[in-house]
Amino acid sequence: MTLTFSGFCKGFRSLSWLAVFLIPFGIAFGAAAVERGIPVAQAIFMSAAVFSAAAQFAALPLWDQGTVLSLVLVVLAVSTRHILLGAALSPWLNQISRTRRLAGLSVLSDPNFAESSAAFERGERDAGRLVGGGAALWLSWVTGSAIGAVAGETFGDLNRFGIDALMVSYFTAMILARWLDRWQGRHTVLPALTAAAVALVGLHLLPAGWNIVAAALAGGAVGGLIHGR
Repeated sequence: MTLTFSGFCKGFRSLSWLAVFLIPFGIAFGAAAVERGIPVAQAIFMSAAVFSAAAQFAALPLWDQGTVLSLVLVVLAVSTRHILLGAALSPWLNQISRTRRLAGLSVLSDPNFAESSAAFERGERDAGRLVGGGAALWLSWVTGSAIGAVAGETFGDLNRFGIDALMVSYFTAMILARWLDRWQGRHTVLPALTAAAVALVGLHLLPAGWNIVAAALAGGAVGGLIHGR
């Protein structure tokens, strides 16, 4: 594994089209943060430092009502899936230095994980792809947050454009494409169905984010049992 500037550029280009659609989400967060009483500069800094739409939106209701501990627990719960993402990338990223590894993981998010891990499985060995894709997403997220913090209320409800359906559509396509590409017979169906069922049920029974962790563990356990036999 290497980490090069050319790989960075390739990753940046590969997700630049998707990154554009993060701007409206950033606008929505920036506007909501300022409405909660967070100063403009702090709202922008939060997006630049945290870089997690799910965690930042989850933290907003507790900003002026909860304690620091409650904020930490909510952000931890929503972000726990990153432990799974990092574990999935470890066969490749553990081959580069710790400094470069941490630099790449600092911009890890769901889209660049999906895109870069698929590229690694195809035989590409440049971790710059992960960093470049994350940088494109980070830039759009921070830009959108800045716009929203300064003038977000003038845009109104952005969901009327159906932008909130984009991420669902993107990940549905990515999951189906990768599953079909890695098809190994009918024994792969049960772990996938188990994970999907646990994720859907857990969405209504578990705190935000924990349904993804539970789904991954359940699907992995079923897969382990099947392959063990």
